[in-house]
Amino acid sequence: MDDDESPRTTDARPEGATAPRTYLFTLTNAGGTVPPEMGVVRRLVERGHRATVVADESIADQVRRSGAVHLPATPNPAPELRDWELRSPMSIARATTDSLMTAPAPGQAADTIAAIDAIRPDLVVASSLALGAMIGAEARRVPFDILIPNAYPLPAKGMPPFGTGMSPARGPLGRARDRLARGASTRLIDRFALAKTNALRAEHGLVPIAHTWDQMGRARRQLVLTSSAFDFPAELPANARYVGPILDDPAWAVGEAWTSRRGDGRLVLVAMSSTFQDHVDCLQRITDAVGSLPVHGLVTTGPAVEPGAIHAPANVAVVASAPHRLVLPHADLVVTHGGHGTVIKALAAGVPLVVLHHGRDQADNAVRVTARGAGIAVRRTASASRIAMAITDVLGDPSYRKSAQRMGEAITRDVESGALVAELEGI
Repeated sequence: MDDDESPRTTDARPEGATAPRTYLFTLTNAGGTVPPEMGVVRRLVERGHRATVVADESIADQVRRSGAVHLPATPNPAPELRDWELRSPMSIARATTDSLMTAPAPGQAADTIAAIDAIRPDLVVASSLALGAMIGAEARRVPFDILIPNAYPLPAKGMPPFGTGMSPARGPLGRARDRLARGASTRLIDRFALAKTNALRAEHGLVPIAHTWDQMGRARRQLVLTSSAFDFPAELPANARYVGPILDDPAWAVGEAWTSRRGDGRLVLVAMSSTFQDHVDCLQRITDAVGSLPVHGLVTTGPAVEPGAIHAPANVAVVASAPHRLVLPHADLVVTHGGHGTVIKALAAGVPLVVLHHGRDQADNAVRVTARGAGIAVRRTASASRIAMAITDVLGDPSYRKSAQRMGEAITRDVESGALVAELEGI
């Protein structure tokens, strides 16, 4: 489909679908966020709605194959975010806000406004950090939703501070911990993002906001693409909704290399980050650990690592990709870095985990797994023998799988609830 073609629609719309509406998506390519966000686009197109997606060329083909119209995004002027090289909270906050939030915001605002003027959408839907898209929609007085494809990350009473891997607070001291941490993280983000955000808002005729997070708070809906059964309970804002995860495999996960287990042994699936996090050495130690055990191993390296970079023993297969929806029904355990997509798919399939979290939201996902008894977390620097011990512990204790299965039942109910589409069609 060319960029100037109309999106694919069908005359026979699904039962219960509302009259066709026009949606404008402004999406960023943050690696693991792409499959769930594109899954949202695809579901609306399948229900007969018109969708246009402003996104960079790296996902243009995926947009077109979803049936939506692609509009090229203004390139992000910030350098590539290499967060694995950063050591202090200050440096991480500065680099993250610049690369993912403030540097691309002016281009996003201009792109969103131009698209609004061209297609007159009923709703703008933006990636959770696409501040410019939100500002553009607000400037044109078009309602906007944001997509949050992970556990709830914004400050909320009762929610452990994002990125810390902390368990929920208990007692007065724990609640004080959370208040202090929420205040500190808000001040840190505001230090690097608030002035630039308000300058862009002023440029488009909008009043200033008190905190950077307030821009997300102005959304019609904050659509949290996970299960409330996975996240920790908290007092979320009135516009936040858990709508269930999107379990779609990424577009690059192709091939039938491993669609069933080999022989009678247990199958361990190893799935690390789809973006580079300096994790080759960790992946090798995991492979060595699996190779030392009486199991079958399948390592999917994804686009970030070449399979040839990993030396595998005889009982471990290393492939660039394999659709996890085909592998997980046969898996006994998943070893992962803790990305939300991999974790939630494993739990949905009732498969326990060993998590070696690297950064970003991965420690938060790990603690949600361990708090529910659905797996074990070990350090990313753990030795092969320590990783092998964790794998042996989880495989040897049926309670981990039972806990994962209980989580999976709740997650599946949320996936099948239709809440996502109902919220988006409810404008």
